[in-house]
Amino acid sequence: MTQAVKNLGTIGIEFRHEDRPAIIDLCVGEEPREVSWRRYNDNCDAVARGLLRRGLRPGERIGILSGNRAEFLEVFYGAMRAGVVPVLINILQPKETIDWVARNSEVRLVVGEAALRPLAPQDLPFVEFESDYPAFLDPGPLTPFAAGYDDIGFHAYTSGSTGRPKGAMLSHRAHSWVAETMSKDRDFGPADRMVIAAAIYHKHGMNSVKCVLVGGSTMILMRRFEARKYLEIATRYRATVVSGVPTMFALMLQQRDIIEANDYSYVRLATLGGAPASDVLVDEVTRRFPKARIILIFGITEASAALFGKHPEGKPKPRHSLGWPLPGNELRLVGGESPDFGVVEIRNPGLMSGYVKDPAQTAAKMKDGWYHSGDILRRDAEGWYYFVGRSDDMFVSSGHNIYPQDVEIMLERHGDIEQACVVPVPDEIKHTLPVAFIVKRKDSALTEEEVKQHALRSAPPYQHPRQVHFVDALPTNTVGKIDRRRLELEAKKLRQTA
Repeated sequence: MTQAVKNLGTIGIEFRHEDRPAIIDLCVGEEPREVSWRRYNDNCDAVARGLLRRGLRPGERIGILSGNRAEFLEVFYGAMRAGVVPVLINILQPKETIDWVARNSEVRLVVGEAALRPLAPQDLPFVEFESDYPAFLDPGPLTPFAAGYDDIGFHAYTSGSTGRPKGAMLSHRAHSWVAETMSKDRDFGPADRMVIAAAIYHKHGMNSVKCVLVGGSTMILMRRFEARKYLEIATRYRATVVSGVPTMFALMLQQRDIIEANDYSYVRLATLGGAPASDVLVDEVTRRFPKARIILIFGITEASAALFGKHPEGKPKPRHSLGWPLPGNELRLVGGESPDFGVVEIRNPGLMSGYVKDPAQTAAKMKDGWYHSGDILRRDAEGWYYFVGRSDDMFVSSGHNIYPQDVEIMLERHGDIEQACVVPVPDEIKHTLPVAFIVKRKDSALTEEEVKQHALRSAPPYQHPRQVHFVDALPTNTVGKIDRRRLELEAKKLRQTA
């Protein structure tokens, strides 16, 4: 007999009779659109009924091709209420990749925005939010699909930085646990208002949504991230929770006129996730949001973002620690010089069920119930965990292992450096050499030689960047992370030119 579990699509259903806002949608049109908890839940049910009316059955897949907007969430969670599996599609990928994702997941229908329809496979039916959506909805009562222990809730595709994206199959059971664990650790409740500007087709943005839904909070949903607009909205709505990837926070903190003109003591939580955050950035976020608990989210699509949180006895978290393992997680560090340093392997209830149509990669990453992450962590004497770097970002120079984040943290301690990214370039003698791309503080006259001397004073000599390139901004990939591979190519090209 199949063990029944919570249907992930029903998180937040207990607030369905409330008329306070679940979503304040700033994504469509000039005026905010408020979607109450009652309307949100009714529309999720109407989506589920609409899919069943069109002949879709539990386990079949639909694609969502849309930027941030309330309807995206209604389709995502409504589909799961019918047992239909939504596939999150990154709209910034090329058409060829979007087509491949849809084929890989055997999508039967795409729901999304009219402007994005040309990116979808032309032979698949498409429901446009702007025209078809009202008729697609089938309002009425719904008995949600009774999810079994192994039933898949949704597919999330990795960013594909090392090739084609891989589709992680994530079960109702796994992500109901993830949502409940994250929301509980972060104390979400009905009084919270959270600004979400990260793309919700990516797991970082969708995890924020899950916390809001479990807590019965209100999300203020932005179409895209703009630093000044984000701060203006957070101020207007007195947001209690702010979130984003570290690059977003770095850009917000550059808006000094807004930051210094407002008191953000009502912000109780600031979450930084999706990429490592330097200790300098964490310190500045702490200073600007003085009453906020700062959370460095270490999340992995295949193994959840419900990994680290508060100490079970309430001990204060060291400033730059990821946190303490949350209940349900087993972690081990392998391949390092000690049991307290190495690549983290994870076993928890939130693990993926495998990759879509890729048993070889599934077997390579998951063995005996453990997921091999590729992320290098260290553990201090008390048991707190810290991020060191990606194993595939580490490079060797003159026999020394260089972890780029170590060098970037050191460089960003300089008062005139806003952001730094360190990448390797090939060298005939030392194998590789570190090169730095630097974003200077506004009006700074910082020179390459000053950066090098700062590095030589502050770190082992093999870490100092042999070349320094000043840029207005660091390039990011489709999910807001710094695009290291692009900078590696640029560094190689500049070195050859030099």
